[in-house]
Amino acid sequence: MSAYATAHRALTSGRALRPDEAARLLAELRKEFGQELADAMETQLSDKYRRSATDSDAEFRRKRRQYGAAMRTVNAFRHLASATFRSTVPPQRNRSTS
Repeated sequence: MSAYATAHRALTSGRALRPDEAARLLAELRKEFGQELADAMETQLSDKYRRSATDSDAEFRRKRRQYGAAMRTVNAFRHLASATFRSTVPPQRNRSTS
């Protein structure tokens, strides 16, 4: 049973959840939501950065680099959503663009 169904059943049954049950349920909801959102983002990104017939090799390399950066963000989001405890945001890689 999904965490959404469990939460709905708990809210509509009238039985109060114990604190440990509520914490576990909220963690499951966060994991499911994070996974669903990351999957949707991945689908959108794969469509956006797909090679088209008019792309040059340089343009495709640029798209592939942007796709890699976006997927690193999606994977970091997946990691944060599935973390057991509050996780810290991964450190930024500071790169000079000049």
